[in-house]
Amino acid sequence: MNASDSSVDIVLHTISRELSDVQDLEQATKVVFRLLLAALLGGLLGFERETSGKSAGLRTHMLVAMGASMFLTIAQLTGVSAAESSRVIQGVIAGVGFLGAGAILKSSRHGEEDVKGLTTAAGIWFTAAIGVAVGVGEETTAIFCTVLALTVLAVVPWLTRSRR
Repeated sequence: MNASDSSVDIVLHTISRELSDVQDLEQATKVVFRLLLAALLGGLLGFERETSGKSAGLRTHMLVAMGASMFLTIAQLTGVSAAESSRVIQGVIAGVGFLGAGAILKSSRHGEEDVKGLTTAAGIWFTAAIGVAVGVGEETTAIFCTVLALTVLAVVPWLTRSRR
């Protein structure tokens, strides 16, 4: 074995150690399942927003849900306490608040203020909450919340239109 073989072995061994954070098939399955479920649930909300012609659609909601889920999944995998997970959740909420704020537009026309994007901002925020629920292992709660949010997005506009 020459010096270059030794360097290659060191590099390959180092890469192998860096990719060994998933310890077994059960852990890998948990991570993949949580990400896929978060993507699906966020995607359902995003699909509704996109078909309603809103700016934050399918991809945005999927990424928000997956990101929130991943932050909490990482925290659990690294063995953080419940108090530390609470701080991760607070960070997710604050970060998503900035995304939501970017979706809100305020304008004035003829002396009347017009605010748009509040429902989209609330949807992004709620999608993050669903991702957090998935990330901490509360998948049934996340599914229930998604169904409830879809019901609100579908039924409430119908009710308000029928009253006009």
